[in-house]
Amino acid sequence: MIADLRRPHRSYTIRQLCLEFKCTPRALRFYEDKGLLAPAREGLNRVYNYKDRARLQLILQGKRVGLSLAEIGEILDLYEADENGAQQAAKSLRKFRERIVALERQKVDIDEQIAQLQRGVEAMEKRLETSRPDLMPRAEAYDQAMRRQLDGVEH
Repeated sequence: MIADLRRPHRSYTIRQLCLEFKCTPRALRFYEDKGLLAPAREGLNRVYNYKDRARLQLILQGKRVGLSLAEIGEILDLYEADENGAQQAAKSLRKFRERIVALERQKVDIDEQIAQLQRGVEAMEKRLETSRPDLMPRAEAYDQAMRRQLDGVEH
């Protein structure tokens, strides 16, 4: 793969990129509509070069870490203008650090929500055990049956 990136004459079809990056043709066309990709055309067919492939890789990495398409676009614009990649790296570094802070905040919120739900579950279980001990086995059986059904084990 690395050798392919260094071969500017290498071209890719939409199908090849979709298979490699596990995405849909619709996603590639969407990125094209948003100005993030600009493949050449041969008749009605899109032809992607090694730069388009690299841009797609950056788009998908940016999405994976939660960057917006606008933020990804800013980074990609630098990819074209920045010969040695220093501006792109600096911009990416800033965006990644901002994203880390946001995710850490979300993680704290999620941990607090989980703890609150666990306390609620414990309180309800304790209440049922003391007031209606006959309901606990039925509630657990119901919970297991619902999980199997939701997981597609039972139809």
